[in-house]
Amino acid sequence: MLPLQIVVIGGGAAGFFGAIACAKANPQAQVTLLEASRQPLAKVRISGGGRCNVTHACFEPEGLVQNYPRGGKALRGAFTRFQANDTVTWFALHGVPLKTEADGRMFPITNSSETVVNCLMKAVVAAGVELRIGTPVTSVKRLPEAEGFEIILKSQETIKCDRLLLATGSSLVGYKIARELGHEIEPPVPSLFTFNILDQKLRALAGVSVNSVQLRLSASGKTPLQQTGPLLITHWGLSGPAVLKLSAWGARILHESRYQATLSINWLPDLHQEQVREKILAVKTEWAKKAIALHRGVELPHRLWQYIIARAGITIDDRWAELSSKTLNQLVQELTQGEYLISGKGVFKEEFVTCGGVKLKEVNFKTMESRLVPGLYFAGEILDIDGVTGGFNFQSAWTTAYLAGNAMGS
Repeated sequence: MLPLQIVVIGGGAAGFFGAIACAKANPQAQVTLLEASRQPLAKVRISGGGRCNVTHACFEPEGLVQNYPRGGKALRGAFTRFQANDTVTWFALHGVPLKTEADGRMFPITNSSETVVNCLMKAVVAAGVELRIGTPVTSVKRLPEAEGFEIILKSQETIKCDRLLLATGSSLVGYKIARELGHEIEPPVPSLFTFNILDQKLRALAGVSVNSVQLRLSASGKTPLQQTGPLLITHWGLSGPAVLKLSAWGARILHESRYQATLSINWLPDLHQEQVREKILAVKTEWAKKAIALHRGVELPHRLWQYIIARAGITIDDRWAELSSKTLNQLVQELTQGEYLISGKGVFKEEFVTCGGVKLKEVNFKTMESRLVPGLYFAGEILDIDGVTGGFNFQSAWTTAYLAGNAMGS
C-alpha cells in the first residue's frame, strides 16, 4: 500500500506546525510543505519587534477564548486539546524555553525570533517533511471519486495528494483556493491597527503615555465598544494596547464606517466622575493663587494636563481661584469623557492581522477538517479567527495546526 501523500500549503507558523504534527503522527506519510516565497516564516521573524511573542500566559481555555473578537466560541473546545501550556511544553522540548513578561506575553528567553524560526526549521527536517520554498501554488482541483487533490503550481508542475492543509494566512491565493473548493469566505478586513486623530495639538504630545485609560468607540449607530488599558500618543494620533484591542473588537464596524468614528477617553478610569470633581475642587481650595497649568492634582503627565485644560478653555495664566463652575464642569468632562474624532487607521508595525476568512461553521474544530470537502483541512489565519495583541494569534495558529496535523496523519 502506498504511503499517505499529504501537502501543506503555506510556510508560516501554522503551516510548519501542522506539517510537523502530521509527520510525527504518521511517520510513514509523505508530507510536503509548499511555501510561495523564498523566505518561510517571515511573519514569525518580525513578530514582537523581532522577539516573537510565541503565546500568552493564559492557561485556562475559558480565559483564553476571551481574547478573540472572532473565533473564541469555536476555539473553546480546541483549546481543551492544545492550549498555551502545551505550546510552552512543545517549545521547551524542542530546545526553546519561554519566559513570561509582566503583561503575560511569552517570548523565547533569547529574546530573538530567529530562535523560534531555527527551531521550526530543524523540527521540519527532523520529522522528515519535504520543504519546498519558492513554490507558489496557483490552484487546486478536487479529484473525482474522493481520490484527493491535484495541486497546480505556478511552474505548471502538478502534485497529487490524499489530504491537503491550507495554512496560507491572509493570502488572497489561499482564499481563492478555498472558494474554488466550495467554501465561503467572510470578507477580510484589517484588525489590530492604530487610530489617526487630526488634532495637531494632540499629535504634538507624541511619546506621552498613560498607564490606564478607558476608551469608548462609537461608529455608524452601532452599540459602543469599550476597552481599558495603556495608551500611547503618537505623531499620527493614538496607539497602545487599549487602542489595538479596541481596533480588533471594532474591526468590522470601523471598516463599515470607513474608519470615521468618535472616541471618548476617560483619562482617570479608576475614579468616578464625582471623585474627579472632588479632587479638582480640593486643588482649587488648596492652590487658589497658583496657576492651574502648573498644579494639577490628578495623576497625569504634565504636558497632557496642559493640553486637556486648554481643551476646557483654561489658559496658561489662569489661577485656580478664577475657575468658574462652568469651566470646572468642562474640565471634569474633558478628563472623563473627552471626545476625539477618528479620521482613519494607522498600522501596527508589520504585524498586520486580518479578520475574515473561511467561515467557521464550515469547519469541524475537533479535527480542523472541512465539513464540505473530505480530506481538506484549515489552520491559522485563513480561518475567520483573530485575536487581540499579546501572542493570541500565534496561539490559535499553533492550536489549529496541531489539531489539523494530527487528524491528517491518523
